[in-house]
Amino acid sequence: MKKTEKQKKQPFDFAAAVLVWFDEHGRKHLPWQKNTTPYRVWVSEIMLQQTQVSTAIPYYETFMQRFPDVQSLAAAPVDDVLHLWTGLGYYARARNLHKAAQVLVHDHGGEFPDTVEGVAELPGIGRSTAGAILSLSRQQRAVILDGNVKRVLSRFHAVAEIAAAQEKILWPLADEHTPHQRVHHFNQAMMDLGATICTRTKPACLLCPLQTACVALQQGEPTAYPGKKASKVLPEKSVSLLMFVNARGEVLLEQRPSPGIWGGLWSFPETAADDAVTLKQILRADWAIGRPQLQCLDKRDHVFSHYRLHMQPVLVRNEPLQVSERPQRWCTLDELPALGLPAPIKQLLSELAARERGKS
Repeated sequence: MKKTEKQKKQPFDFAAAVLVWFDEHGRKHLPWQKNTTPYRVWVSEIMLQQTQVSTAIPYYETFMQRFPDVQSLAAAPVDDVLHLWTGLGYYARARNLHKAAQVLVHDHGGEFPDTVEGVAELPGIGRSTAGAILSLSRQQRAVILDGNVKRVLSRFHAVAEIAAAQEKILWPLADEHTPHQRVHHFNQAMMDLGATICTRTKPACLLCPLQTACVALQQGEPTAYPGKKASKVLPEKSVSLLMFVNARGEVLLEQRPSPGIWGGLWSFPETAADDAVTLKQILRADWAIGRPQLQCLDKRDHVFSHYRLHMQPVLVRNEPLQVSERPQRWCTLDELPALGLPAPIKQLLSELAARERGKS
């Protein structure tokens, strides 16, 4: 007996399954989901790049208290912005936020453009982030493809390619699945699925609304997708951090060049020298210190995405007679000004303050 039309297997409705899951399990009470203006969504999307939701929430709330709108962000000194970003890492995000805010105020009257292409022209905003801003805040149909969405689609369609090749395949698939109705809920659901269910390791496939049609699950190896980049050995770099402390108990900080690692942030002056003899020579030649009093403290490491940094803190109880070409300022250890500080430098300053208090 032939099957009737109704008995034939219906195609899997990807968007409908995702939205049903979202209605019951999706995240709906995050701080940036209240009063969803393009500005508030934009800041959250930038913070959530390379950062977990639980980590971003307190930063987001503090940031919004200080900069409640794009005008206040654009008018602020970049040091204030970087100060509130201290500890979040990837500081180019904060610098681009500040630049984009100024572009929005100066060129767009403080309003976001109404097209993905227009939003993506702003500093630090790509195609996916632009889509998220417009869909989540204005309910415009816009396609997103962040890391979480890539993982969901790569597994659902068993796409193993990586990098540019993967994106070339996934963008059309993301567009195909994105509905015209409730697009803001769908895009939020896709991000939630990748973050909470279709995780990088140990995905909860039995809880996934896409399980019945997921090719990677049918193959029995969902974690094989997306393809993995070949692991590489991180190069290593060593620096000595010159922690100048003067007779007034102040420490000398120097602003790092932008762009670059920790660009625009404040840190200790650096030198490649790492032994006492060479350090003293550097202090005499570059800082005009006749009789350097230095003490090498415990070394520490910091891992960036593309190299490992070995840091040798060197306590120098002299006030330099020569200054660097970079912006510098003497700061009271117990009342540091509102400057952008890399997390390892902030920790070193805290330890130095405790050390100085212990001396008195």
